[in-house]
Amino acid sequence: MKEKDNQFDVIIIGAGVIGTAIARELTKYQLHIGVVEKGSDVATGTTKANSAIVHAGYDATEGSQKAFFNVKGSELYPKVCQELNVPYKPIGSLVVGFDDDDLETLKSLHVRGITNGVKKLEMIGQEALRNLEPHINPEAQFALYAPTAAITEPWELAIAYMENAMDNGADLFLEHEVLEIIRNEGDYPFTLMTKYDGHLKGFQSKMVVNAAGVFADRVYKMVAEKNTFEIKPRRGQYYLLDKSAGGHVNHVVFPCPSKKGKGTLVLPTAHGNLLIGPDSEDLTSSEREAVNTVTDNLNAIREKADQLIEDIPYGETIRTFSGLRAEPSTGDFIIEESQDFPYFYNVAGIKSPGLSSAPAIGIHVADAVAKRLKASDNTEFNPIRRPRIRCEALTGPERQALIQKDARYGKIICRCEHITEGEIVDAIHRNCGATTVNGVKRRVRPGAGRCQGGFCGPRVVEILARELDRDYLDIELENKGSYLLAEATKAVK
Repeated sequence: MKEKDNQFDVIIIGAGVIGTAIARELTKYQLHIGVVEKGSDVATGTTKANSAIVHAGYDATEGSQKAFFNVKGSELYPKVCQELNVPYKPIGSLVVGFDDDDLETLKSLHVRGITNGVKKLEMIGQEALRNLEPHINPEAQFALYAPTAAITEPWELAIAYMENAMDNGADLFLEHEVLEIIRNEGDYPFTLMTKYDGHLKGFQSKMVVNAAGVFADRVYKMVAEKNTFEIKPRRGQYYLLDKSAGGHVNHVVFPCPSKKGKGTLVLPTAHGNLLIGPDSEDLTSSEREAVNTVTDNLNAIREKADQLIEDIPYGETIRTFSGLRAEPSTGDFIIEESQDFPYFYNVAGIKSPGLSSAPAIGIHVADAVAKRLKASDNTEFNPIRRPRIRCEALTGPERQALIQKDARYGKIICRCEHITEGEIVDAIHRNCGATTVNGVKRRVRPGAGRCQGGFCGPRVVEILARELDRDYLDIELENKGSYLLAEATKAVK
């Protein structure tokens, strides 16, 4: 099926959760698939810094693409996460109201949710709300309860999607920034020129899927003289609290939404931490990588969260961070083949509920692309990702049996998260394996605990250098050039 290494049936630009979901679903067909990503790993953009919620689907406007894909995606999540061995916890959500105006908003959301096809939605009163969330503000009067809402790990899902896609034959090209797209005649209408390691590299493709996140409009402009949409970055900042604070709330707890979004929320994470945020700050077109945090914004988040939940233990904060959302000028997801340029498919403006919608978007786009290319089914497609061993979840006898087979699973590297050397080595050598310190962190969580890598970080560097056969000085934190070590301080003999 592969004529040349640089010729593909489909090239996907962007390896966030949307691009990787499409890649995995495309491998269900007999197609040669390539994914190009400018970062040093998958899931290094919006996917790595969001609220990690699988929304029920009551918020999006009736009849919108957001509403359709949110509800369908939410329904697909349990099966997808089971196949890909990714955390999924259906903990439910609460949208909390305080006054008559809030009550009218919640009633409208209730009706909208039913129209969108959300199941089991209900309005609850103060007593029921207090029973579900003991730390709720006593002045809260009622809430919209959505039991089908859930939480997951977005970066782990994207990694799992890409790993399974590669297991089924897709190719991944990291650190390949697309600089130009040339339109051609013949069997391969597109040539993508990328920059890799300081050199230009060309890829030919029959079809292109633009899943470039906050850069999607710029990518489309490479083929279109005039854009039909624009993307503006919208920044949201967060507090992440230690696992000791993870039980402070039991559900995803929202205030009533505003025009800018769902507001500052409080929720447990899939791994037991407590997450608070985000705010919503519109940035300029030139600030598409501005993921710094701002003290005033973080203080405002605290004030809003304190109006929702009492006694939040901010002293347990282990990290603050921010992420960018792709705000489209159309007000809705852009999921369509370009009318002006056949075989160029835009998947853009996938802001919230983008994570919730990812499984459904992946299937929809893959089916449309396969139909366009008249592709046959791949009868050898395997949907199951090899399970990742999580030593902390094993029983004593299970762990002892594993250590007998491989002693590295008995060596604790990260004491905060109880991560072993065996887990780290496995994460490095899988398809779509880790090559950076943060890449290891996203896959198996060393450095995600209270000390934030203060103790385990040097050991992770050592393991990466050994397993990748690299010098210590060449190991990076994240993207190209983010070296951790400058020179040796001691000569060890």
